[in-house]
Parts: sequence; C-alpha cells; structure tokens
Amino acid sequence: MNIKPKVTLVGAGPGDPELISLKGIKAIKAADVILYDALVDESLLEYANEKCTKIYVGKRAEQLSTSQDQINQLLVDYALTHGHIVRLKGGDPFVFGRGGEELDFVHQFNIETAVVPGISSSIGLTGIQQIPLTYRGISESFWVITGSTTAGKLSQDLYTAVQTNATVVVLMGFGKLTEIVELYQQRGKGNLPIALIQNGSLPNEKIIMGTIDDILDESQEKRVGVPAIIVLGEVVAKHRDFKNIIKKFATA
Repeated sequence: MNIKPKVTLVGAGPGDPELISLKGIKAIKAADVILYDALVDESLLEYANEKCTKIYVGKRAEQLSTSQDQINQLLVDYALTHGHIVRLKGGDPFVFGRGGEELDFVHQFNIETAVVPGISSSIGLTGIQQIPLTYRGISESFWVITGSTTAGKLSQDLYTAVQTNATVVVLMGFGKLTEIVELYQQRGKGNLPIALIQNGSLPNEKIIMGTIDDILDESQEKRVGVPAIIVLGEVVAKHRDFKNIIKKFATA
C-alpha cells in the first residue's frame, strides 16, 4: 500500500458546527485520522468516513490531556503510517491555535501540509453579537491579544493597546479580568464599554456588557466563566442592548 503522508490543519470555527467552511468538511471526509480539540463540536466528526480514526487531544484552561509535543509527534507518526491527517481545531489554526508550531514540526519530516482557515472567535463571536470591531469615526483598528503569557503574566501588548483607541479582543484572558480592569482604570478608562462573551455561537451563549468600572460585579452576578472572550472599546456600545444596560446601572 502506497501511503502519501499529509497533514491538513482545519479551523472548525468558534463553536457552532455550522460555521465551519465547506472546504473544512471536505477535508474531514478525506481524512484517514482526525486529531481534534476540546472546543470542536463532535458532530463534525460524523462527516468522517467509517474507517477514519478519531483521536481527542483537547486542551482546556491550560490543563492538558495531551501535551503540545505529543500532538506534534502524533501528527507525524500517523501521517507516516496512515496517510492524510486532519488536525481539527476550534477557531482558526493560526490565531492562538499553535498551528504554526505544528507546521514547523511537521515540515522537518518533509510531509505535505495544507491549511483550511476557520472563523476565529475574535471576529466570529463579535459578529454574531453585532458588535463591529471597526467603525468609521470610532475605531480604526482592532487588536487580538492573548490574556496570559506562557509565564502566566498579563501580555505586555495590553499595556500598549490600552493607550490607543483600538478595539481590543482578549482571548484566553478571563482569569486575568481583574488585572485588565485595573489596567484600564489606571489609564482613566473606567467608562469604556466592555463585553464578555461566554460559549459564543452555542445554545448556552451568554453575553455580559457594561463599563470597565462595573464589569467585575456584573460578571460575578451573572456567573460568567470560561470559555469566554473579552471585548473592550467604544464599539461595544453599538450592541443593540447596550444603552438599556447602561440605563439600568444609572437607575440602580
């Protein structure tokens, strides 16, 4: 049997299985092995052929079921022994998905690779909530920043972003929400609109909005947790319910 090793990174989108691309589904159908993550809806695996081997390699809140080094090696091992491997990831493989690291490792073995982009939660979940990341006269750019570095510290990029008028989307940063709030308050931005989107695009989706000064109390009251993204910027006020929320705070 002539095996042709190949690894395809496929972005499954932010959660709702209908948000994967048609090309992504075609890749799943053609896969001999699928390595999939925690944030991937398992209904997508139903597109795979009957002989396809499906392996869960999920990560959640930095608690690993499989280390990144192990995942890298699995991609190579299965490609060499089985053929076409699909690495199915939540969001987009190249937006804090470590897809670049995986390709770097696979390329060392001269294995063919391909990438099918996915909808990142940073743009997909804000879009679903009808929060524009850019808006003429309000926001000329948007930043997508990790909430926590590998050392467990707040990203230095946030210290730069807070000095701008850009929309800032923080991924994997809910555990740093208090630090982020303090950073913005130190810059005199206590009235800046902010949104927390938990389980975005899914049936149990929850969105909490407010200002920097009140979001901590609001998040505790509404019991928001992970996985969640943080959106900071004047564009959050474009959400259709934002004005009503601010009025509620004013009369409380």
